Amino acid sequence: MSTYEENESKFIRKAKENPFVPVGMAGFFAIVGYRLWKLKSRGDTKMSVHLIHMRVAAQGFVVGAMTLGVIYTMYRDFFAKPRQDQNPTQSK
Repeated sequence: MSTYEENESKFIRKAKENPFVPVGMAGFFAIVGYRLWKLKSRGDTKMSVHLIHMRVAAQGFVVGAMTLGVIYTMYRDFFAKPRQDQNPTQSK
């Protein structure tokens, strides 16, 4: 039981540190689910082409979420956080 609670709290902690990870995972599963649901009405499209389009769409969403996460982290670390490293009273 303690391992489950540790894993759950670790996931929640990671999600709070970088909120775009759950967004990327949710988008990935939503796109894959939607494309699998649309599989029956693909028409004359070959199965391999349909699966490639599904993979590219899901990967594109995940890469976009990761990019937004990196931009958010950079903003939070370098622009939103007050600079404590620079102290005007220190002289070089």
